[in-house]
Amino acid sequence: MKPIRLGLTFNDVLLVPKRTLLNSRSEADTKTRFTRNIHLNIPLVSANMATVTEHKMAIALAREGGLGVIHQFDAIEQQVEEIKKVKKSTSYIIENPLSVSSELTIKEAAEIMEKESVTSLLVKDGTELVGIFTRRDYLFEEDLSRKIKEVMTPKEKLVVAEFGIDLEKAKEILHQHRIEKLPLIENGAVRGLITTQDIKKLEYWPKATRDAKGRLMVGAAVGVKDTLERAQAVISAGADVLVLDLAHAHSELAMQRIRELKAAFPKVEVMAGNIATADAARDLIQAGADGLKVGIGPSPVCTTRIIAGSGVPQITAILDVVEVAKRFDIPVCADGGMKTPGDVAKAIGAGASSIFSGFLFAGTAEAPGMIIMKDGKRYKKYMGSASYDSGHERKELQEGKKVRERLDIFVEGVSIMVDYKGPVEDIIHSIIKGVQSAMSYSGARNIIEMHQNAELMQLTSAGWEESKAQGMKLNE
Repeated sequence: MKPIRLGLTFNDVLLVPKRTLLNSRSEADTKTRFTRNIHLNIPLVSANMATVTEHKMAIALAREGGLGVIHQFDAIEQQVEEIKKVKKSTSYIIENPLSVSSELTIKEAAEIMEKESVTSLLVKDGTELVGIFTRRDYLFEEDLSRKIKEVMTPKEKLVVAEFGIDLEKAKEILHQHRIEKLPLIENGAVRGLITTQDIKKLEYWPKATRDAKGRLMVGAAVGVKDTLERAQAVISAGADVLVLDLAHAHSELAMQRIRELKAAFPKVEVMAGNIATADAARDLIQAGADGLKVGIGPSPVCTTRIIAGSGVPQITAILDVVEVAKRFDIPVCADGGMKTPGDVAKAIGAGASSIFSGFLFAGTAEAPGMIIMKDGKRYKKYMGSASYDSGHERKELQEGKKVRERLDIFVEGVSIMVDYKGPVEDIIHSIIKGVQSAMSYSGARNIIEMHQNAELMQLTSAGWEESKAQGMKLNE
């Protein structure tokens, strides 16, 4: 046996303060990379867990400059719908806007608008635009059997623009005519739609993570069972990056799946994990991974280290993987174990370009699941992906019915309740302020300099106790 190494995690180290050039922590630039070519404005990614990331969380993270990864624990069709909701939430131009026939009844059109979560429909006869139907057209209408062509705004009263118009000119037209929708026409056919709501979103979230069309970016997780089928579906729905996610990714099967994904979808980036060693990093990079996700067992809802006795403390795991990854210019994402903004800063100081977390974002308003009241306090459920509860829910989803018998599932996770935290926006801002403060303390103006300048010092248990807040809180 090799000599036994020392493994360090977040509470075992501190960042050593250095001379700084920053006048304020707000000057620290948090732009980074998630994978080889996927850039983020903040280094935060929400984990693909059933109780963490669906469309609401992914939208919230992307608006702030991060990324959400839609989990794979639903049927493919449901994951696709979640991705579509993120992509439809905002864009520069709505391509192929929803349109209907003028022969539809008001009731039929209203049902479509409700299902698709839109406030208007373009009305066409064949390829020709003949009008626009909005909610205000039937607001006080009692006879919903009437045809929409009887109440819509007809083409002759519409304001339209040529497809290819720039956003500033479109804003002028919208303002001049006091309208909310601007259909874009090319050779007599509708090619797109610009709305005041989308323009407002673009201006309100200027640092949002967007694709070339102005849509919010979103990741999609895939496993090793239906890998190519699921990948094809989520990419077609608009997923910007794939996350090949399994508990132990340093395996022949995982590397085979990476090669298959890169062969089938050469233009799509693949983040692969989870791993915890330098050897794993080298093998996954050689298989074609565009990013590496690090973490075996650090999460509070993962029991791999207890059940299997396997893992590497997270700071050491990050350091070991980064040592290899930086030779190939492959970004590393630290997954799990972070409970505070300081932990996020330490992960980045150790060399991670981004962090991937469930715990930090669980319990927020945007996390899936209902608020649970217990002893006068509010909570939300937070399940480990390898927990019995998560496996039980997947079994019920597959069979389409309640499953009452005890399942034969090997468990490496638990299900817990976490405090309800309110809007995730507040959590994001708190973490980023902590990271920017850490960058200032480390004498770094950006994350690249953070990687170069950061120095980690090992603590004793007394040193960690000294680091904690002392005394009784004022509100206790």
